Amino acid sequence: MGCGRVGSTLARSLEDRNHTVSVIDSNPDAFRRLGPSFNGTKVTGYGFDQAVLTEAGIERADAFAAVSSGDNSNIIAARVARETFGIQQVVARIYDPGRAEVYQRLGITTVATVKWTADQVLRRILPAGAEPDFRDPSGTIRVDQVPVPGVWVGMRTVKFQAEANCRIAWIDRLGEGMLPSRESVLQEGDMLHLVMREQNAGGVYDVLKKGPEAD
Repeated sequence: MGCGRVGSTLARSLEDRNHTVSVIDSNPDAFRRLGPSFNGTKVTGYGFDQAVLTEAGIERADAFAAVSSGDNSNIIAARVARETFGIQQVVARIYDPGRAEVYQRLGITTVATVKWTADQVLRRILPAGAEPDFRDPSGTIRVDQVPVPGVWVGMRTVKFQAEANCRIAWIDRLGEGMLPSRESVLQEGDMLHLVMREQNAGGVYDVLKKGPEAD
């Protein structure tokens, strides 16, 4: 539901991945954002209207995303999809982060766009390690994105992981992602995605800065 910039981009991305997509919007002019190559269904109406959802094929759907510009419309539509039609994979776009937390507790996955944008900016202006890319709901595990320091270039990934007490989930290298093996060596320009315990984060960054211990 919602064929603005987010909704139209999401619809095209899903179709590019060979999914069948229906798009609902109250303004038929909004469908122009989908472009001429879009092959999915376009339904004019309100996504919290059961008849509109049925016309869009929700009874055959595996997932529903409410990404219109209105918090109330999104959350009502998400609840109808989940509670009336039994759709398990439901996501609602919410601008108010306080309300998003309430709906999360009700079991509806929300994307709080303002908070997400603020978090992305924070991660880029704060010192490395001040704010992770991801933190699990319990606050125990975090994932950080860190450029490999020069002192670690040429060292094996297993040595770094052993000394830093963390794991390299993957490495961005020359525009591609790679999974490290026991023989992998850190190279200049590598971007490391590190998985660590929250309580160990300070030690991980100390090891990053200090460099490897002498063998």
